[in-house]
Amino acid sequence: MLNCGVVGLGDMGSGLAKNLIAQGFATSGFDLSKERMDAFVALGGTAASGLADVGRAADVVFVMVMTGAQAKAVILGDDGLAAAMSAGSVIVLSATIHAAEAREIGEGLAGSEIDLIDSPVSGGFPGAQGGTLTMMAAGSDAAMEKARPAMEAVSKTIHRVGDAPGMGQTVKACLQSLIGGIFSATFEAAALAAKAGVSGQVLYDVVSTSSAGCTAANTALEKIIDREFVGTGSHIATMYKDLTISLDLARDLGVPLFTASAAMQLFQAGKTKHPDGDNWIVTRVMEDIVGAELKR
Repeated sequence: MLNCGVVGLGDMGSGLAKNLIAQGFATSGFDLSKERMDAFVALGGTAASGLADVGRAADVVFVMVMTGAQAKAVILGDDGLAAAMSAGSVIVLSATIHAAEAREIGEGLAGSEIDLIDSPVSGGFPGAQGGTLTMMAAGSDAAMEKARPAMEAVSKTIHRVGDAPGMGQTVKACLQSLIGGIFSATFEAAALAAKAGVSGQVLYDVVSTSSAGCTAANTALEKIIDREFVGTGSHIATMYKDLTISLDLARDLGVPLFTASAAMQLFQAGKTKHPDGDNWIVTRVMEDIVGAELKR
């Protein structure tokens, strides 16, 4: 069985580690947070002293950090994974970063005999913890074959979207532009219902059983009507970052994204006013404007 590693043990990375361990994979991990490392060890993981320690111990390493700069440092830094992993091992870039940054990492690994699978994920905190993520994977046939058992342990669906770094990130940018629009429309509908005197339960029941119902809208409405705006595992900073990636890609390609741009401004307002909140907290910005709150 493969030896696995996880770098970045936050809301998403801890879910990857949890499911790898549950499926019997020997799993080493590293995070700068002692609290996260302690929680990882409590799950049955092996705490690594640093990135090189993870690299030496693993055949497949998942990198779940926040930014492209962090991903490049983790993988290509002097004491990074590439300096320690053996030929034939695989890095699964599961973080969401710019496609150009993923390509740079791929170029940096050229000649190392270490394979890179560019595979951002969708499903958020529940998907990561439940092992039901959707993966958008771009990598060689050999890399996919080797890493697939570990990838299947953390996901429900693996889409092969290409074979070169950057392809996975490009698909994820398209997806996030759509999800951002769905979230924003849901926040607006919630504020409208609140002002009109419609109960949160009624709105949820109708939306969730209508053609507008989907995981993104239903989850958002549940959090809003239960007033769960912090600590749900879907921090606003992540979606905000993802939308900037979508809009940067659109700008580079000359594609107008009217709805995603509006979503970006709503998330900007939410992040500015409630920097510690989760995605759904954008609704509170709108509720403050209209003077009404949507509750169950």
